[in-house]
Amino acid sequence: ILSDVEAAGTPIVLVHGLVDNQSVFTMLRRALRRRGFSRIYTVNYSPLTSDIADAAHRLQTLVENVCEQTGYERVHIVAHSMGGLVSRYYIQRLGGSDRVHTVCTLGTPHGGTLLAEVALMPVVRQMRSRSDLMAELAEPVDDCRTRFVAVWSDLDELVFPQRNGRITHPDLRARNVLVRGVG
Repeated sequence: ILSDVEAAGTPIVLVHGLVDNQSVFTMLRRALRRRGFSRIYTVNYSPLTSDIADAAHRLQTLVENVCEQTGYERVHIVAHSMGGLVSRYYIQRLGGSDRVHTVCTLGTPHGGTLLAEVALMPVVRQMRSRSDLMAELAEPVDDCRTRFVAVWSDLDELVFPQRNGRITHPDLRARNVLVRGVG
């Protein structure tokens, strides 16, 4: 049971990764509800038909709808893998900082991943360290109110090198949390 009523009421938006959809969050959604969080939403997008910017526009639309429906001005986001890049693009490039209080990313290739070097899918190629998307996310960010928590692992098999799971952008308020021994 949460003692902070406002925190418990603040909407949470879950953003899935590359090969998932909103159903990947079933267990997390249940666990959050058991802990008193009642407003949980998920965005669904198809990485086969869109790129990270397109998915970020879908996220923007969902967040605006959630804020309008609930009366809350801001939301929290929990994002897995590529969903963290979608969330960052929304916040950094589409003005989402006004609507997002906190983003928690899980296993997100914030600095790109070497595995994307051999990828054929355009959306995966965007996760190359030197891609146009990564260059956009590295650009200066003015007055970003959103705080970030990046959970990364020293045994991540998809984010390589693993240190790329951290947020190192100088304009973002980020806390990087290393989880050792988890793949």
